[in-house]
Amino acid sequence: MDVMSQPGRPDRAANPGAAGAGGSPGPEPLLRLRGISKHFGAVQALYGVNLDLPGGRVTALVGDNGAGKSVLTKSIAGIHQVDEGEIWWEGRRVHIHSPKDSAALGIETVYQDLALADNLDIVQNMFLGRERLRRGLLDEDAMERAAAETLAGLRVTTVRSIRQPVATLSGGQRQAVAVAKAVMWNSKLVMLDEPTAALGVAQTRMVLDLILRLKDHGLAVMVISHNLNDVFEVADRIAVLRLGRMVAQDDASAFDRQSVVDYMTTGESSRTVSERPANGGRN
Repeated sequence: MDVMSQPGRPDRAANPGAAGAGGSPGPEPLLRLRGISKHFGAVQALYGVNLDLPGGRVTALVGDNGAGKSVLTKSIAGIHQVDEGEIWWEGRRVHIHSPKDSAALGIETVYQDLALADNLDIVQNMFLGRERLRRGLLDEDAMERAAAETLAGLRVTTVRSIRQPVATLSGGQRQAVAVAKAVMWNSKLVMLDEPTAALGVAQTRMVLDLILRLKDHGLAVMVISHNLNDVFEVADRIAVLRLGRMVAQDDASAFDRQSVVDYMTTGESSRTVSERPANGGRN
């Protein structure tokens, strides 16, 4: 397991593709962060954070309130500019100064509030700010086709009509529309902030299935969640933040629920693989 014992020191920054998160050779992650630090005045929110997000895999970012999950997510999304460290995208170093830079790379973020307009229908929400025009007028037919194809590709079949107002949708349906909006724009990495918060059992199942379909489409997915049941349901990898430091990241099979809680609360865990249930804690 990759336990970050020396925050503030980038791992292999000169050659970030030389090894995977655990130190062994592996394919180049889609996104690789090395030594990311962020200050807000006298307050330091992130300390030398390292993180790998491979394509076609779901990485769960977990941590207690104030661990730095939102700051790290917004730094990747271009809302915050990092003070120190390196960002590598598809094997090349990049600089993300704004959400526009992030979107141009293929990074889309679905925040907890979903940023959907209740008074608009599904198509209007999916194209809000990116409307398609034809001869100076809205190309409603093209937008309807693209919206329908995206929803069908993600197997979102519970909405009655793509022209129904978002205000009439359930929580799970709203989440599905927000995700479909994110993946419509040739995205390669989708970051989901607490995607199952306040959802019922059936709606949570729908969203978790949607996350797995994103992975099946080859996208990298980062899920920020407090719900460890959901984390172990969908995550291929788990990264644990504590007080602005990345204290552990590895394949999900290297953790169980108690070890994740240990890392979240103390920054370390004495549990070994032999102490864990045979199913890795996934019940």
